[in-house]
Amino acid sequence: MKPHSAIIIGAGIGGITTAAHLARRGVHVTVFEKNQRPGGRCDHFSREGHEFDTGPTLMVMPLVYEAAFAALGASMAERLELQRVDPTYHLVFDDGSRLNLTSDMGAMYRQLEAIEPGSYDGFLRYMEEGHRHYHVGMSRLAERDFRRAAQFFNIRNLPLLFQVKPLVPHYRHMRSFFSEPRLRSAFTFQDVYMGLSPYEAPSTFSMMPYTEMAHGVWYPKGGMYRIVQALTEIALEQGVEFEFEASIERIEVSNGRTTGIVLADGRRVTADMVIANADLPYVYEHLLPEQHLANRMAHKHYSCSVISFFWGVDKPYPELGPHTLFLADDYHANFDSIIKHLTLPENPSLYVHAPARLNPKAAPAGEDTLIGIVPVGHLSAMGEQDWVDLREQARQAVFNRLALLGITDLEQHIKFETNFTPLSWRKRYNLTKGSTHGLSHTLTQLGYLRPHNRHPRYHNLYFVGASTHPGTGIPSALISARHVANRAYEELVM
Repeated sequence: MKPHSAIIIGAGIGGITTAAHLARRGVHVTVFEKNQRPGGRCDHFSREGHEFDTGPTLMVMPLVYEAAFAALGASMAERLELQRVDPTYHLVFDDGSRLNLTSDMGAMYRQLEAIEPGSYDGFLRYMEEGHRHYHVGMSRLAERDFRRAAQFFNIRNLPLLFQVKPLVPHYRHMRSFFSEPRLRSAFTFQDVYMGLSPYEAPSTFSMMPYTEMAHGVWYPKGGMYRIVQALTEIALEQGVEFEFEASIERIEVSNGRTTGIVLADGRRVTADMVIANADLPYVYEHLLPEQHLANRMAHKHYSCSVISFFWGVDKPYPELGPHTLFLADDYHANFDSIIKHLTLPENPSLYVHAPARLNPKAAPAGEDTLIGIVPVGHLSAMGEQDWVDLREQARQAVFNRLALLGITDLEQHIKFETNFTPLSWRKRYNLTKGSTHGLSHTLTQLGYLRPHNRHPRYHNLYFVGASTHPGTGIPSALISARHVANRAYEELVM
């Protein structure tokens, strides 16, 4: 008997993991990826002995990873060699003051009390709330596979309005814990992971600082791309086939179902189901025929983007920790510039990653590898943004920030630079508007209100990835992959 077949468009984390789940159930799976290697935006490149991860630079929510590997019949501990990063972040403020976020509660007490007397008690209360938000939010929202409206809009879920505070803006809620603006920003910047401003993000996302403190921030030996490699190895062991440098022209549909795909080279490939791991708005706009659905998707709220700099440097900078975050005093103005005005703030908050602190092979001996990431607005529909000028401003902002640490000579020691702007993210990964986190996680784009994992008309066409339920980030992709594979297989064999 001929086995059931599935086509997966895109070899991102969600696509690879969905493929592995389906293959474990005997489905013949082929993954088509437009780029030269798997990973999607969780990408990697090497140059002159320097190693760069272009996407996520740290591993959070390790319990989700552990469960995901176990669901694939694998042990995370055997597949990945992890090291805990502590302090998780080195925060630097405009006045030169610093805060190292650490699981060492004695160190946290001393630092917090030095910034705002009495704030350690607020911190403990915030962590307690984050604990509740994490466990309730994960079990009742993120890990739920909402297939019908009644599963989300029901009396049983009404307590969530009080349990995880989705209607209360995160930054405003911080007044309950801290008076000092620097501390409010220190425990809300993680909202950028969702592509959100803390002034718009629901207070539910206090779960992120909590999980970083309680469960740790981790880093795989060999870099974040090791996660992609480990999942790809599992998929290959299950018989998944990968075809790279294979762009998709369209998804073919007939009589209310998808029949397969047409590739850019003209080939037609048929299958019993198609799972799209490409950016969801891109799929609707470019791969499917219904223009009204594409138009509806275009009017949704999109996450911000980033300008990223990848530098090979001819000398080490030991004063830089692995994760250094510079937070601006004009925190609100930063997010207004990014989210409302789609531009670069005058004094941007930004992040510098030094992977060689965690992976000595990331840089040649006596040299350094640095990554600067500057949040910026996504591409404007009007096309008025000057990305050459904005890129130069962003680069200078990184140099200015590093001067707070006494690093004033970096520009003279850069051997080479590779940089990504929103235009790069759109071109390389088909990210609509260059939004690095896909659709934003506003209240009207969460839970059942987020785009669903199955097409409303073509019921053998499924979606996995950042812009679908439950959301952006590797942990969400792992959860989404399990949901999609389970549903697709159940409906395949019905």
